[in-house]
Amino acid sequence: MKSSGIGGQAVLEGIMMRHQKDIAVAVRKPDGEIVVGEMQTMVLKEKYPVCGWPVIRGIVSFIFSLVIGIKTLMFSADFFAEDEPSGKKEKDIEEKPSKSPEAVQKIRMDSDDKREGNISPGMMVGTIVFSLAIALVAFMIVPYYASVGIMKLIGSDSATLLAVFEGIIKLAIFIGYVAVISLMKDIRRTFMYHGSEHKCINCIESGKELTVDNVMASSKEHRRCGTSFVFFVLFISIIFFIFLRFDNMALRFIARLLLIPVIAGLSYEFIQWAGNSDTKLAAVLSRPGMWVQALTTKEPTPDMVEVAICAVEAVFDWRAYLKQNGVDVPGAEDIDADEKEACTEGGCCF
Repeated sequence: MKSSGIGGQAVLEGIMMRHQKDIAVAVRKPDGEIVVGEMQTMVLKEKYPVCGWPVIRGIVSFIFSLVIGIKTLMFSADFFAEDEPSGKKEKDIEEKPSKSPEAVQKIRMDSDDKREGNISPGMMVGTIVFSLAIALVAFMIVPYYASVGIMKLIGSDSATLLAVFEGIIKLAIFIGYVAVISLMKDIRRTFMYHGSEHKCINCIESGKELTVDNVMASSKEHRRCGTSFVFFVLFISIIFFIFLRFDNMALRFIARLLLIPVIAGLSYEFIQWAGNSDTKLAAVLSRPGMWVQALTTKEPTPDMVEVAICAVEAVFDWRAYLKQNGVDVPGAEDIDADEKEACTEGGCCF
């Protein structure tokens, strides 16, 4: 089936899902209750058509994901700000029984609610700049100078070999970092929620009703995952930098910096194509990124899947989507023309 157009990410004890203008964050509180925060955002390409152009839309989507990701993460964290010391929180959450759907509380994230998760524009910009600075050091400066050191050790001045070593070091840093943090209990639970997010989307896009049993039986890997996006950003950068030749070190670094948005845009186009293609070529090319997803997605528990389903149903009429794709589901309504168009544009999962 074609893409549902749903994207999302795992947050603290919950899931964020987005579709078109709608964003929802479902969080399992320590008392077992599920809270769903809802908000709407602007679709930039409707106001600025250039934001919908190939490659450029990938850059826009990446920046949008950073902003929304921080906002929704803060929203989820607010429910645990006054929790007991680390360790007890996780135990309490696991022991709480699941609540019935009627017990799900819905609030507006953009209201004056105490738990809206809003942060000031200054804090938002500061957080994004700090995050990008850390990424710049970890994935550009360190790999570059480490590869230069290796080249000196082996006595080579090959620009191609330099780019290959630089790419290998980038991938090693990324995979090593994810592997280490996955050993932390809180991060592992977040990766389990990440798995439940993928399972929900895969369940819908495979033509099945969105039930806990169907979701649990679905795959935890998805071609449009943000993990795959980062992997292909690193991989495509290797190819670009092989052909990027500057004798001056400063020019070489500036060129690499300026190419980041282009590489991010191309990586976005690739995972969108792969996520909407059933060809063997797409399956083969997507496989490396999905292998890396084994580190960032873990098998969720049924109660985590319940949270993910709440997030999906707050932003997307999956019954109408299945009906539009020829699957008869009780309670489905006809999908409108705008929804049909949106289903051809897949969101990115993180």
